Amino acid sequence: MLNLHVLEKKLAGLQAETQSLEPQGEALAALTQKVVDYAHHYLATVDKIKAYTGQAAPGKRLRNTPFTEEGRTLDELLPVIREDVDTPGINPASGRHLGYIPGGGIYPTALGDYLAAVTNQYSGVYYAGPGAVQLENRVIRWICQIIGFPATALGNLTSGGSIANLIAIVTARDAKGVAAAKVEKSCIYLTRQAHHSVHKAIRIAGLREAKLREIKVDDHFKMDTKALAAQIAEDKANGLNPFLIIASAGTTDTGTIDPLARQHNLWFHVDAAYGGFFMLIDAVKARFTGIEQADSVTVDPHKGLFLAYGLGAVIVKDVQALRQSHAYQANYMQDVTEVEAEPSPADLSPELTKHFRGLRMWLPLQLFGVRVFRQALEEKMLLCQYFYQKIQALGFEVGPEPELSVCIYRYTGNVANPNRFNEKLIRAIQDDGRIFISSTTLNGVFWLRLAVLVFRTHRAVLDELLAILAEKKNTLLQLN
Repeated sequence: MLNLHVLEKKLAGLQAETQSLEPQGEALAALTQKVVDYAHHYLATVDKIKAYTGQAAPGKRLRNTPFTEEGRTLDELLPVIREDVDTPGINPASGRHLGYIPGGGIYPTALGDYLAAVTNQYSGVYYAGPGAVQLENRVIRWICQIIGFPATALGNLTSGGSIANLIAIVTARDAKGVAAAKVEKSCIYLTRQAHHSVHKAIRIAGLREAKLREIKVDDHFKMDTKALAAQIAEDKANGLNPFLIIASAGTTDTGTIDPLARQHNLWFHVDAAYGGFFMLIDAVKARFTGIEQADSVTVDPHKGLFLAYGLGAVIVKDVQALRQSHAYQANYMQDVTEVEAEPSPADLSPELTKHFRGLRMWLPLQLFGVRVFRQALEEKMLLCQYFYQKIQALGFEVGPEPELSVCIYRYTGNVANPNRFNEKLIRAIQDDGRIFISSTTLNGVFWLRLAVLVFRTHRAVLDELLAILAEKKNTLLQLN
């Protein structure tokens, strides 16, 4: 061990060296201004940037910017971010991003994240961050109100729907007593339209060997409840253990809402990651009838509330079941054992250390009010209906009438192989890059998908897409 004199001298030197980690005064202001200028320029030009930019080998600047002992200037680093991070691939902030289930990234989301990061506020345990925990729990209780859950329900703000679904499935497993010895005889019921994160969660939760019952769907891709009832009855008759039903309220492929009324005494989980916040629209709420009967529900604020990526949520009626699956007490946390006025997120989820996610949602809702979010959701839903009608006038075949803001469509006229033709069509649109759309395959049929959910998407974008589709379709027909 160093003697005290040497130790004091060493500490003084290290303190002087590490002061660079905390810029002060003009240096701090200069760093902040450069980032703000970059952000403002991005926002001013976001609608002029391509929705998709393909590159043969993206990342050249990143590869040429290794970590070194000495730092670089922000003026050197911002071009790396601009060219190798913000340019290639999908531009997820663009109003012309109409593929997958887009989000948006309204600006106050970034301000909330900035404040959360600067203060480094901890929102995992009430004892350490009572204000942050209260704020997050208030956000979760507001979601519970929208879904129709009782005041005693709660949940957790997660990184997205994947972790939210995992939390729900683990809680269902434990609440229904599916210990390791019972897994092989336990049954889970869902449809082929269930999001792939559900399948991942089942595997991660140790339920890989469970009986996964894929319930058939009707012509609108909705779960067939009669087939569900028959399968459950058959499994019970065969001595199996039905314990979990997973329904979708807004599937990724088609935006379909399954029948949500509870009919069986199994844990009932609804994946409403995409569709849940459409319940804010009074005219749409009836489509979700029965969701209030669920045991757990997943919703994604970074989808339906147009926030930046990184904010999902799970709500659970039986908070004690949620706690029993996720709470843990370590010796070094003995100071936290006092009675708390609010449940701690660390006791209701796998995370102990977590980002203060709630501020990115609380701040925009407080700044703008709920009404404008409701109006924006209604606009996106109506835009999808508008496109659904207009695309048929161009000679395209369509799938089921959209329930929310997703629809499927394809061109089948005057082509020998419609699947192949539509594959070429979407490739031509993505190569063009002005607008990004995606595709899916259902029962062997290749469909193009429209997903409208970026807050910057308005009618002019849909008209532009229709024009591009007509242009590319005609070009391909001439080449055939």
